[in-house]
Amino acid sequence: MTTLSVQHPLLLMGPMVRRAEKTTVCIQFATSKQVNGRIELMGYECYSEQNSVRLGEHLFLQFIVIKPINSQFPRDILLQYQLFFDDSPVDLSAFSFNDGALPAFVIPKRLTQILHGSCRNAHHPAKDSLVSSSQWQATQRSNNQQGAQLLLLSGDQVYADDVAGPMLLAIHKLIEQLGIYKEQALALDLPDDISQQLYGRHHLLPTTSWKKRSKLGIGYWLKKDEPHFSSVKAYNHLIHFEEFVALYLLNFSSTAWQYVDLSKLNYSGGNEKSQALFSTEKATLIDYAKGLAEVERLCANVSTLMMFDDHDVTDDWNLTAGWEQAINQNPSSKRIVNNGLASYWLFQGMGNDALQKTGALLTPFITSLAGDQHWQFKAFDKHLNDFNHWHYELTTIPKVVVLDTRTHRWRNEQNFNEPSGLLDWERLTELEESLLSHDQVIIVSPAPVFGVKSIEAIQAVFNMCGQPLMVDVENWMAHEGSAKKLLDTFRRTDTPNETLILSGDVHYSFCFSVQKRFGDHPNRIWQLTASGIKNEFPRKLINVLDKLDSILYGPKSPLNFFTKRWHMEVDKHQTKGTGQKYLVSDSAISLVTLKGGNLDRYQLIHGDGHTTEFDLEEQ
Repeated sequence: MTTLSVQHPLLLMGPMVRRAEKTTVCIQFATSKQVNGRIELMGYECYSEQNSVRLGEHLFLQFIVIKPINSQFPRDILLQYQLFFDDSPVDLSAFSFNDGALPAFVIPKRLTQILHGSCRNAHHPAKDSLVSSSQWQATQRSNNQQGAQLLLLSGDQVYADDVAGPMLLAIHKLIEQLGIYKEQALALDLPDDISQQLYGRHHLLPTTSWKKRSKLGIGYWLKKDEPHFSSVKAYNHLIHFEEFVALYLLNFSSTAWQYVDLSKLNYSGGNEKSQALFSTEKATLIDYAKGLAEVERLCANVSTLMMFDDHDVTDDWNLTAGWEQAINQNPSSKRIVNNGLASYWLFQGMGNDALQKTGALLTPFITSLAGDQHWQFKAFDKHLNDFNHWHYELTTIPKVVVLDTRTHRWRNEQNFNEPSGLLDWERLTELEESLLSHDQVIIVSPAPVFGVKSIEAIQAVFNMCGQPLMVDVENWMAHEGSAKKLLDTFRRTDTPNETLILSGDVHYSFCFSVQKRFGDHPNRIWQLTASGIKNEFPRKLINVLDKLDSILYGPKSPLNFFTKRWHMEVDKHQTKGTGQKYLVSDSAISLVTLKGGNLDRYQLIHGDGHTTEFDLEEQ
């Protein structure tokens, strides 16, 4: 493989602080050549272990795990760090919140403030809330405050199934410039010129013939083939592994955009609608790229942990057993899904546990690179699909339990087209055990456990009509078994006195408090939902649904007794100030403030910098 003759910056991405504990700190970054890297925590004796993954001629993904020599790293104080390449210090001033200082992070023990969000779509017109969150964090540090100790990203950190036209061109430009290694060709009839694929890839992706569809559905009678990739915006869906790798760089690295001159990217097709869309997307991406330096600065100073949801791989990922079956029966479809999962593992998963379990996939992955510098993933796929530890926990106060609600689905064995439960019996039992013997627990669930009832009712209607994929019927209450098991767990008398559930996915924010209607155990559950970081639910529609929910499912409405959670009292909390509302569509990342382990404040930091706060008092 040959690449253009350019001068490559040594540091391509990062550093990004990932899992940070008293015995282990993991920091990841990317370089344009192999280096001997180490990191020192200033004032503390420590040593570094480095893992390098070569992804291209000029692309190396680096993980440095720092460990103390004699004792343990201190917690709940700011720790400065210095990165060295071949024993020479790297200039990290661009990543520091204080002029002339090094970046610094906290190893949390007692959590006091958490930033949480999901759904960051690069070309959505909303402002990037990670940028405003970084600016908020900078203000805290300038006031000698720690600010947020954790940044929790609970899904859709990238949108592999909803890619802008200019972004797809930028991806291929970056692949060329960095010489990112490619996978073997798939059995898809794709034009060689990427510009000829713009806004038309959905016609080239695999489908299931209408003849094989159920006669109970309208698709059979309309003789309409069923697409395997059900995103309504799949016209630029990522396909190749190298495309996923480049997308991650363009979503988390300001340096990566130095290889791409957006002003010179143009749509060469003759479709006027696509031309207008391309121009709009390009303007949005130019603004997005300008904010990435601020995002990198935030991630260099706050322990950042992540979990996938569907768009990190593809829309409706494992939503029904029928969807899974169609994907697994087509080699190209299976390869695309595994490309999404493998790239998640590289850029998100390994940092979540500091390679403790995820590192087991390194050897089979590295050996997948053939002598011709092309990936041959057949053997690696088995290891990847058998891997069973995407979920993880933090031994902080409160304890943090992060759920994998995508690969442990409770499938409906009677009807493969019915939505699967978000967790199977085994994982729900493990969750139940994780909650016991703790006064306070934080659960990170990509989808809300206690959602908006009117919206879930609309989803149920679509599901009864055989169209669960059309409206993403993947709320916790959509599957009888998983809903009952989870609610039974929350009703136990030995569960935490206070449980915080942090969720996103739905592109609007809300705050619900939940208690049992019957029993003496004074437990309270807070459902805190903030979404998206750079995405929004249509504002006029969310206002209609907000009013509809208040009318149909008010505190005295008999309709409440027809829901699966009728024995749980759900109170909705309004925003403070003028124009009070229960549902907020504006793009935001949530700021959760704790006092003594219990919820003290719930605020939203919006993309344009203003804040919204929910009233936590009884309504």
